Amino acid sequence: MWKVVVAGAAALFVAVCSVAHAQAPSNEAQGQLGAADWSALTDERISIVKAALQLTPDQEKYWPAVEQALRARAEHRQARVASAETRIAELRNGGFIQALRNRDPVAFLNRRADVLAQRAADLKKLADAWQPLYQTLRPDQKRRMAFLTVVVLRQAGNAMQERLQSEEDQEEGEEAE
Repeated sequence: MWKVVVAGAAALFVAVCSVAHAQAPSNEAQGQLGAADWSALTDERISIVKAALQLTPDQEKYWPAVEQALRARAEHRQARVASAETRIAELRNGGFIQALRNRDPVAFLNRRADVLAQRAADLKKLADAWQPLYQTLRPDQKRRMAFLTVVVLRQAGNAMQERLQSEEDQEEGEEAE
């Protein structure tokens, strides 16, 4: 029971950190997370997962590959967010009407396909890195990992939905002006 409480607290902490970092930007003028913020968030997430799993010394040897895959995925996520924020800023600077005139749905679809391919590759690398470690986990460790995964994914989805809704509200406000 104690382990479930610890895992729940860790998952809650990850969720709160994710939402807090997504809603409390460090670059006030741009509303963006800085590189140091992304790095700190990644470090916290990794340390929470590792702490929740309570790896044995034999399991520790598999951890570096998992950590490397988590960090690579986070770096790619940071690059995608930065790229999207740059495109949004460019569209806002040009105005709504100009953005409609200059839109290129084929380029959009190609960018989206590239992003999805990168995300798929990152997830595959992460799954491949987790596989050897997962096979050594005890049932209680597997339950904690599953719990963290479900809670973190749900919270990340909610945070992303809130962020997208906020951006849509901002765009509607700009269109009305």
